[in-house]
Amino acid sequence: MTSDLLTATLAEKVMHWGVAPDRFLLGNRQWISRTQFQPLNRVQDAFRLLRKLDSIYSLSRSGDGVFTAAVRLGDRTGRAAGESEAATITSAVARAIGLEPEACPPPKT
Repeated sequence: MTSDLLTATLAEKVMHWGVAPDRFLLGNRQWISRTQFQPLNRVQDAFRLLRKLDSIYSLSRSGDGVFTAAVRLGDRTGRAAGESEAATITSAVARAIGLEPEACPPPKT
């Protein structure tokens, strides 16, 4: 699964947005371009996913700069770790909604 496909899947399943080739459809005739929602690269978008899920989560950062995230949604917990805060949160969210670990790409560098 590519980063774009993962983002589109999360936009659809978590945010409940429609997905078009170059934009996300928010409803009420509103939309945003795909560049305006990039949860793997922008921490504010990753937190948007967390807020929408209304889940229980924890986020920590070790002394060597590695982030660890755990997102609990019902009886499922998604966990991830990495150097990118946004990608770590997004990967944990993806796992919490049932996407397989290999569906969560490493962050872009």
